Amino acid sequence: MQLKRPARHTTILLRKAIFVLATLSFAASAQAVPGVYPTGTTRYDPARAFNSLVIFTGGDNIARLIDLNGNSIHQWQDAASFSTLIDPALNQGRRGHVFVTLSTIDGKGTDLVPGQVNRKVSQSIGELDWEGRVVWSFGDKAPGGAAQQHHDWARLANGNTLVLANLVHAVAGFKQKLIFDDVIYEVNAAGEVVWRWTASEHLDEFGFTPEELKLVRETDNSDFLHINNLKVVGANHWFNSGDQRFNPDNLLIHSRSANFIVIIDKKTGHIAWNLGPHYPALASGIKARTVPRPVDQISGQHDAQIIPEGLPGAGNLLVFDNQGEAGFPPVALSFTGGSRVLEINPVKKEIVWQYTGEDSGAPGWSFQSTHISAARRLPNGNTFIDEGQKGRLFQVTPDGEIVWEYINPYVRISTDPLNGRKSVNNQLYRAQPVPYEWVPAGTEHTEIPVIPPELSQFHIQADLATP
Repeated sequence: MQLKRPARHTTILLRKAIFVLATLSFAASAQAVPGVYPTGTTRYDPARAFNSLVIFTGGDNIARLIDLNGNSIHQWQDAASFSTLIDPALNQGRRGHVFVTLSTIDGKGTDLVPGQVNRKVSQSIGELDWEGRVVWSFGDKAPGGAAQQHHDWARLANGNTLVLANLVHAVAGFKQKLIFDDVIYEVNAAGEVVWRWTASEHLDEFGFTPEELKLVRETDNSDFLHINNLKVVGANHWFNSGDQRFNPDNLLIHSRSANFIVIIDKKTGHIAWNLGPHYPALASGIKARTVPRPVDQISGQHDAQIIPEGLPGAGNLLVFDNQGEAGFPPVALSFTGGSRVLEINPVKKEIVWQYTGEDSGAPGWSFQSTHISAARRLPNGNTFIDEGQKGRLFQVTPDGEIVWEYINPYVRISTDPLNGRKSVNNQLYRAQPVPYEWVPAGTEHTEIPVIPPELSQFHIQADLATP
């Protein structure tokens, strides 16, 4: 049941409960970022935002479902940061089910992580119901006895599950003895692999020149492609009009390290459509904000998907363009930095809408996340954005106005191996908007406006009682 909504002009000052000051147990002067900063919901206009829930895994390895006021609605244990909701339409109507990592193993010093790309690898993954019970799992029947899942997974209409994973093996022609290859498994209800696709078998289909392909094979990084996204294309008007490249069963992936986005033909395994790895140079000045225009240099992108039917922009490609270092060789990036969210016509390969920091009245570099991050189109035309590097989630209207903003308060605290100092990180790999109807009936949430104060007047008062 939804709680009664207060009058629109009700406000919650940022000094109160929802706007929490992040206070840490060590000196602010020891940090390279502001030592005190707001967390939780920092602004919220329920009349203009798309009102929903949001799911993400924080630094404490808990997957949380929050409302837009930042209230924790529900939570699940998650051994990694890849928690993902499962659409009830693909799950026999079951609401409130999620994918999480059930367990990890240490890959350091083993063949599980050649070159120590990561210290931990996924041992087992699973589907949890609303009560946290494991109703499906994958790991013990995976090649090598460990799921090694990373970044993405997806439930299919036939009940099977797609898993993006790593496969460590030797590949002829590579400098590295073992490479950290990317593989897609289709896994049935019994946890058995019934279909697979391996990235290294399609190197000549990704668009590399012979010179670039030589750099790929000679790289010192065994995680040479770092494919960080897997989506089912889904129903779309391109296919309905006869374009077989956009078959709803096909799969969309992309490589963070090599700057390409491709669609895999599910039947043949071959590449049916591609964007990159070659683009025109980044536009500058007013041209960089003019649409439509040909897609210019994308680099280190995340979370590309075909916007689903029924949403504004349906059929277009939405992608978080990090503008992080990537490419063989590394591509030229903007001097001042700044990430972008791009909506692209995939047939014309034109940018038809974009979001940058400038669209919210700030410098371009004010919106920046050189790794991780996500973007999703919402039913009212707004766009949900996860600026992952900063742990910042927000919604923007089509013209760039921010109507909801949230800063992740669930930090990960670790110890710097060199100086022994505590290190704080509130980044979010990926957060997702969740419709109210996804949760079981009777789950409560609030929609209370949050109006931020004038920042130039917002100060922390000195404690006069302290001598």
